[in-house]
Amino acid sequence: MKIIQHKFVEYIPNSPEQDVLYISVEYRTAVHLCVCGCGNKVVTPLSPTDWELRFDGKTVSLSPSIGNWNFECKSHYFITRNKIRLARRWDDWEIEEGRKEDAENKKSFFKKFKRKKKKS
Repeated sequence: MKIIQHKFVEYIPNSPEQDVLYISVEYRTAVHLCVCGCGNKVVTPLSPTDWELRFDGKTVSLSPSIGNWNFECKSHYFITRNKIRLARRWDDWEIEEGRKEDAENKKSFFKKFKRKKKKS
């Protein structure tokens, strides 16, 4: 199983290294190069509607899975306790459904957030 190292940084480097997950807590972002080796930079925003980062003191996990649907490689994988687990490649219709679901989840989250702000 492939391993990815993690580095907590303030700023993401312009030229990230392969197999390193750079985490900027201040900017709520994690960045790495695609694990397939294509060289594309993968940016994962850390937020309630995007990715969640877990740090157990030694290793990191990102969830949900990372699907690089806009890259030619269309790689799909999980990062769990610094280990890369490759996942099944999605069909185009699955990618489209996943995008719709993500958009609906974001819309619903921010609708609830707006209501809570108005009540305050």
